[in-house]
Amino acid sequence: MPNIEIFTDHFDIYMKGFGNTILSSAIALLGSFLLGTLIAVFRITPVKPLQWFGTAYVEFIRNIPLLLVVFIFFYGLPSVGVTLSGFVCGTVGLMVYTAAFVAEAIRAGIMAVPKGQTEAARASGLNYTQTMRHVVLPQAVKIVIPPLSNQFINLVKNSSILGAFAGLDLMYYGDQVASKTYATFDTYIFVAVLYLVLTLPLSYMALHFERKLAKAG
Repeated sequence: MPNIEIFTDHFDIYMKGFGNTILSSAIALLGSFLLGTLIAVFRITPVKPLQWFGTAYVEFIRNIPLLLVVFIFFYGLPSVGVTLSGFVCGTVGLMVYTAAFVAEAIRAGIMAVPKGQTEAARASGLNYTQTMRHVVLPQAVKIVIPPLSNQFINLVKNSSILGAFAGLDLMYYGDQVASKTYATFDTYIFVAVLYLVLTLPLSYMALHFERKLAKAG
């Protein structure tokens, strides 16, 4: 059994990391959804340069490790005179990385919307942007809620990457506790429990929405 005193004696440290993990995940979640949606629209737009950019973004980001993406921000930006904290670099890297997967999920949703919806919207006088915003995207997002939920759960788990860059997240402060107590196993058991506190409700919500959408037909 893990020594509960490891948790109680360092409760403030754990909670500081827990709060920063929530903050980083929330910022990256919102940012990745907005950026991913934009990239998804680029991928299916009739404007070729935007198509090429969207495709290049998805193929490049999806096929490199998250660690490398954060490295680019943490170590690459200082070479051009821009220095950011580990928290900011980790959060932005997490957002950029997750956006590529969100974009593919939303693109699949857009492709699943019947073409007649787009044709009817254009025939009623809406331009391409208005059609995407008011007709296609709301339906597409509803279709892909289950895979998006999975991506957001992965995002929360991937936020542990901040610990490698002094990002002040749960993993970072877990490392601090472990270095003080030398109780490595006990320390990280409580870190794992706190991650479960975040991810299990998200899993339940994803399942709830999936069942609700299935009942709605």
